[in-house]
Amino acid sequence: MVEPMRHTGVVSQPEPSQSSPYLAPPSFTPFGAPVVEEARLPWAKAVLVTVVVFLVAGVVAGWGWQQFSPLAQYTVDEQGGALGEEQMTRIFGPDGTFTAIGFVTAVVLGAALFWWLRNYGPWSVAIVTLGACLGAGVSWGVGMLLGHDPLEPRLRAAHPGDLVSAPLELHTWTPAASWLVGAALACAIIAATTWRADPVATTSQPAASDPGPPLH
Repeated sequence: MVEPMRHTGVVSQPEPSQSSPYLAPPSFTPFGAPVVEEARLPWAKAVLVTVVVFLVAGVVAGWGWQQFSPLAQYTVDEQGGALGEEQMTRIFGPDGTFTAIGFVTAVVLGAALFWWLRNYGPWSVAIVTLGACLGAGVSWGVGMLLGHDPLEPRLRAAHPGDLVSAPLELHTWTPAASWLVGAALACAIIAATTWRADPVATTSQPAASDPGPPLH
């Protein structure tokens, strides 16, 4: 009597495929894929917009400097004009006003323009800081044009007892640097807070499934 043939080994069954936890969903960009950069503005447009923004800001800041600067008052006498102790403290008022207006303006505009031009990398810092220098020059020029009156002619034309305002001017060029400092500080803060390391371009391969036991 012939016995039926039997298998002595275990027949391996194909395991159902499971999605690997290392694979990214199809809707997301996988690790290691090149990051698509945003389109940059043309150089001419970026520079032109920066120049126009700081040019207009310089005009407005120069007007504000002329309008809100506290000016010392000379008291006219027979020998000319003299400053009292109280008025001596106001002699550097235009310097402080120019510094405050320039710094605040440069911080606000520098931050906005640097964020807008951030795709240019380090060049965006150069564009913003050069624009701030332009704004400082325009602000000083507009203020001097609107509010600088020579002191000597007004003292000669005044009568004893009259009060004559000191001319609007900067006693040093240090306040002009407030524009540059404000713009550079804004760029540095935004760059430091938005910086992040690039993701490591690594891909994890799923481990190969162990082969089943051989058939006998």
